[in-house]
Amino acid sequence: MAGLDKSSRPPMREYRFPHDFRRGIIDALPEQSSQHGEPLERDQLYLPTSHIKALDPNVMVVEGIRGSGKSVWLTTLLDPENRKWLGSSVGITERTLVSAGFRERSDGGTAFPTKDSLISLVGEVEPRLIWKTVVYRQVLGENAAADFKLLTSWKERVRWVLGNPESVDADIFLRDQTLHQEGRHHLVLFDALDRTADDWKTMNRLVRGLLQVVLDMRSCKRIRLKVFVRPDQIEDPEVRSFPDASKVLNATESLNWSQKDLYGLLWRYLANGRTCGDVFREGCRKIAPKISWGKDFFGTYEVPAPFNQEESLQREIFHAITGPWMGRDQRRGFPYSWLPSHLCDVHGKVSPRSFLAAMRNAAMDDNPREHEYAIHFEAIKRGVQAASRIRVKELEEDFPWIESLFRPLQSLTVPCSFSLFEDAWHEAKTLESLRTNVEKCPKSLELGGVGILKDLLELGFVEQLKDKRINLPDVYRVGYGLRRRGGVKPLKA
Repeated sequence: MAGLDKSSRPPMREYRFPHDFRRGIIDALPEQSSQHGEPLERDQLYLPTSHIKALDPNVMVVEGIRGSGKSVWLTTLLDPENRKWLGSSVGITERTLVSAGFRERSDGGTAFPTKDSLISLVGEVEPRLIWKTVVYRQVLGENAAADFKLLTSWKERVRWVLGNPESVDADIFLRDQTLHQEGRHHLVLFDALDRTADDWKTMNRLVRGLLQVVLDMRSCKRIRLKVFVRPDQIEDPEVRSFPDASKVLNATESLNWSQKDLYGLLWRYLANGRTCGDVFREGCRKIAPKISWGKDFFGTYEVPAPFNQEESLQREIFHAITGPWMGRDQRRGFPYSWLPSHLCDVHGKVSPRSFLAAMRNAAMDDNPREHEYAIHFEAIKRGVQAASRIRVKELEEDFPWIESLFRPLQSLTVPCSFSLFEDAWHEAKTLESLRTNVEKCPKSLELGGVGILKDLLELGFVEQLKDKRINLPDVYRVGYGLRRRGGVKPLKA
């Protein structure tokens, strides 16, 4: 992971957080079951500097791995009070209208089609027209054509848009002009596109159609679409195969989390924790006496900039919680850099959800009495194990075929030759099983093992070393039970 700390142990201040501080960490950090697409409390909202550009209304495609914050930002943007918190930093004002063109939590098909409706419509009309109909309904609202407002099904609405192209374009143009005169914007958000279909082909067609509409809407002054996607959803050649696709896709911004961002997020939770907030802020004051805490207009504590931006200061705070080493001495590594480095995929990307899960589970682990710090280094390792278990479950929701590929590999020690992967799959008849369920199988399954390796490499689930051996990052390896010499122990099946 870029930016990981390789330096020797910094000088530690005398301050150490008390042993019972870990109970406050458990209380402050969210349980994983409450995080999927749910709006966050305002004292939990944290805006990394790198996300500011991605949330600008003029950025129309935003990519991020699972757990990077796509759904969090959608729900935040939909909430008028939370938009005030974002403020002018992302180019959104109180006069900005925001609505959802598709999201995981459906309203029963009123604001946008359900998955079943989309699948049915894709078989009859061009996907671009489906999304254009959604945008027309979202943007025009009560100003839509009288005939359109009388229609009650999405099939009827799409057919009306298909039959009245000039009226639709004129209505959208006039609405854009009105918004311009009023000094307002309308932002339509799209998320959870993997929930639009049950197979890759249909999903790819729908994503492609939506991006075509995004391209069409670039000519508007005040109407903007913002699409949140996983990286793999826009990398497929089929998705990118329309004229001028580069005008949209080359302007994509990413929801990446640096090491500093992850710890800044953690500080936000701890500083506002119900039972640990006072202790955490006081501890930070003892470590950095000249840095003061202030509140935002919600009345929540804002993390001072140095605590978000200065790696040496972040390291000192974290090591006051965990101690300076991941063992008895510095040869085992330093907790501040060790934790995120064991949660990243092969592209160096870390999900903040995994990071917080690792911390919460580490705090839940009993602390040996002789350990001087609130969290023991062995507890951090077990926190990574728990985070890996959660990450694996999330992975299987997005890629149902991944379990069939990784479960037969549990006897392996990585890194190892790819031929050992293929032998394990052959013995378990894995590829034959995948071919009987083609709905969401690996995209390159028809190429056999070589094709599957290609998919795994592109998705960041495995990496190929210079000597051609295959390795898995710990965030996946541990959860699937593969071994690695000297690594975090895998979970037992």
